[in-house]
Amino acid sequence: MLTGELRHKVDKIWETFWTGGITNPLTVIEQFTYLLFIKGLDEVETQREQEDVLLGIESERIFPPDKQHLRWSKFKHFEAAHMYDVVSNEVFPFIKNLHGNRESAYAKYMGDAIFMIPTPQMLVKIVDGIDRIPMKDRDTKGDLYEYLLSKIATAGTNGQFRTPRHIIQMMVELMKPTPEDIIVDPAAGSAGFLVAAGEYLRKHRNDLFFVQSLKEHFNNHMFYGFDMDRTMLRIGAMNMMLHGIENPNIEYRDSLSEQNKDKDKYTLVLANPPFKGSLDYEAVSSDLLRVVKTKKTELLFLALFLRILKTGGRCACIVPDGVLFGSSKAHKDIRKEIVENHKLEAIISMPSGVFKPYAGVSTAIMIFTKTGVGGTDQVWFYDMKADGYSLDDKRTPIEENDIPDIIARFHNREAEKDRKRTEQSFFVPVEEIRENDYDLSINKYKEIEYEEMEYEAPSVIIKRIKELENDILKGLGELEDLIK
Repeated sequence: MLTGELRHKVDKIWETFWTGGITNPLTVIEQFTYLLFIKGLDEVETQREQEDVLLGIESERIFPPDKQHLRWSKFKHFEAAHMYDVVSNEVFPFIKNLHGNRESAYAKYMGDAIFMIPTPQMLVKIVDGIDRIPMKDRDTKGDLYEYLLSKIATAGTNGQFRTPRHIIQMMVELMKPTPEDIIVDPAAGSAGFLVAAGEYLRKHRNDLFFVQSLKEHFNNHMFYGFDMDRTMLRIGAMNMMLHGIENPNIEYRDSLSEQNKDKDKYTLVLANPPFKGSLDYEAVSSDLLRVVKTKKTELLFLALFLRILKTGGRCACIVPDGVLFGSSKAHKDIRKEIVENHKLEAIISMPSGVFKPYAGVSTAIMIFTKTGVGGTDQVWFYDMKADGYSLDDKRTPIEENDIPDIIARFHNREAEKDRKRTEQSFFVPVEEIRENDYDLSINKYKEIEYEEMEYEAPSVIIKRIKELENDILKGLGELEDLIK
């Protein structure tokens, strides 16, 4: 976690952007990202120089001898106008063309990047502020970036829908990624799910870094993220690299279109796909429409997950409640497909305030495994009532939190078999789901226990009312005598 002092330093830099006229939070993060990257290049170069001295070798350099003035440690000492000229006219073009073969995830999205800091004085303040932030270790870099991204949520409507970090972490803990997994988020945004999966593996499976093939897999072939917003692609790529993933596969792609040819490729999907309504049929991949004939993105993404997963691959995704009980043919078809032809494991119903201040939509987490041969025998339902934060727009921390209970119970579902429908979690057999037209809303199966109330006989109640009436009339009479 970032300390209060570091947060204050970041806030001061943010304020410098704001007062300088850059008020869109995504633009601020993007410009911040470029400078962090430039500083990071210099740190990598310094580390290589130190290692070369120790080993007595000469490794490949990022900055050639005639480009040494482009290093952060050099230009940060220049006076304002000279620094501005060097950064805008030399450093920026240099990093845009750093990877001529386009192999780096970051390099892919630098092509149309624009340097937008308007004045030398503003650049000096920002460079000085960033230089004061200690970012030697990966955790600090990652926390710093998460803190920057959290500002998207507090800056009003920017068109970005960010999944809360604690919900992402819960979903990752439910799925327990393995070092052999190939993980994808087809609507990646800032790559929060992929970053959280990487952090989970560092924490729980750190042994993978001692096996060369697994380490290679982790850095190059484990993580895939797609999006259609190039700003978010840049931010997502940097987010992953600051969390220590060297070469994430972050790409521009409309995941639902014909251009996405992926099939039977991934072993784990973690996603919160957009619920933006409808698309044109012409824009959607034909094989997805064969599974579910619809224009609704939330249904099409479920069909996509089934296509891109390998057999045995798992999925944890967030869906709006309408997916669970919608009565259209498309809604029923996709639910039936998952229940009958694959293995639906769990539905975790979340309270409607989880995504505030973005929206008050009710959502659920759907967890299933692609089998192609069925396997759903009973589905585990959980009624989440609290996530550790108030369910209003302020989302302030509170004590009530079902997340630890959800994780513990999901991983010990054998012990859930005798739970009653009146409790927060319980099983529903697949036969009952079939009988209810594949309705997956928890309210269809949850039983509410009403406490029986016993009342006195009507004659006794009437007698009491009369006594009260008499007391009132007597009191009014006494009051009337006092004011005569």
